[in-house]
Amino acid sequence: MNIGLTGGIATGKSTVSRMLVRLGAKLIDADLIAREVMQPGHSVLAAVAERFGQAMLLPDGSLNRKKLGEHVFTYPEERKALDAITHPAIRREIKKRMEAYEAEDMHGLVVADVPLLYESGQESMYEQVMVVYVPRELQLRRLMERDRLDLLQAEARLAAQMDIEMKRERADIIIDNSRGLEDTEAQVRAYWQSRVCS
Repeated sequence: MNIGLTGGIATGKSTVSRMLVRLGAKLIDADLIAREVMQPGHSVLAAVAERFGQAMLLPDGSLNRKKLGEHVFTYPEERKALDAITHPAIRREIKKRMEAYEAEDMHGLVVADVPLLYESGQESMYEQVMVVYVPRELQLRRLMERDRLDLLQAEARLAAQMDIEMKRERADIIIDNSRGLEDTEAQVRAYWQSRVCS
């Protein structure tokens, strides 16, 4: 079985994915794949440099993540252009890894941690979608603390993603990560148990 794990920035997806891995799930991390396709020599990085200019590269040929991030968060249409280059490659790699894990263990759980799952139209790739949820105010506060952002910067990051309440409405499974780690872990264990027993 496979699930897509998503939520919003600073909702705690990584925390929940680690809990699932400890229980025995196999994890595919879309952010890690996104970094892999942006390594020097990869065709995706070459396409990004061609579209956004060599100024987005550091002297060693690697991506200047900070510069590209600032650019695409400032100009939303540019983010769409970046997504059009990166998302198909990331999706292909997720699918390949998912199939490999499922071939190894057809009864196991494969979890794909995909921050922009709904935004990139990937929900049909998974049997179920799990959303890690916290209310927007808490999400905003956590993001500001975690990334040392001011209110305007944090709100711009949240605005670049689908609203967390909309994700919650579309979820098959909701993990509410607003009441502390013990409570979150209890929800994850309950999900795991229900999957094993079904």
